[in-house]
Amino acid sequence: MLHLAGKLAPSDRLKTDSGAALQLRRELHWFKEVEKIVQPLYREMRNSEGKTPQTLFMEEHKVLVREGEKWMKDTAASCMLVATLIATVMFAAFFTVPGGDNGNTGIPIFLKRRSFTVFAVSDALSFVSSAASILMFLSILTSRYAEEDFLHSLPNRLTIGLGTLFISVATMMIAFCATLFLVLGHGVCKAKIPIALVACIPVSLFALLQFPLFADMVSHTYCSRMFSRPSRHLLH
Repeated sequence: MLHLAGKLAPSDRLKTDSGAALQLRRELHWFKEVEKIVQPLYREMRNSEGKTPQTLFMEEHKVLVREGEKWMKDTAASCMLVATLIATVMFAAFFTVPGGDNGNTGIPIFLKRRSFTVFAVSDALSFVSSAASILMFLSILTSRYAEEDFLHSLPNRLTIGLGTLFISVATMMIAFCATLFLVLGHGVCKAKIPIALVACIPVSLFALLQFPLFADMVSHTYCSRMFSRPSRHLLH
């Protein structure tokens, strides 16, 4: 049974998951679940070709491991570039506050305005979340990419990285809208609302394009743990 679980699934079954890394994770998860219910002796049993289940699994999934590593690195590198750009912009924006500073005290002119508070908080959140996202994607790029890493370590890091990247993009747009309200003031109220609505388009597009991947990552990483129960029953 464990030798059968170690074989590569058909291509139409693998295509149900987005990305080679998630396909490999599902294969690993299935193999580990079967391994839990078989007798310990069967885990080292050899087939007619003299291969243990673990050896057979490694040989069958050798190509998928390489594809999963490439997919994970490409995804992390692309997202890391976006996170780096956001962190750079947000760091610079915090020291060039809208409206400028008081020449004598150095205190921002719009400090007591509610929009300035929104700007400061959202700017800080965007910078911190993008920095956390960079660290997550960097840890993915420097990972050893062993088979076991695709089971929990790498999916967890990618999920956290994508989640913090979503937060950084959303808070960046909030900071932009707050700056808009500060700079334009109360005189051009008709122009502020359309511009603020247009500012929501990048967040919506990013969410629509990346949310399926993020939802798939969350489903694989957390929902599978929630619904899988440890079994103490062994097959005889």
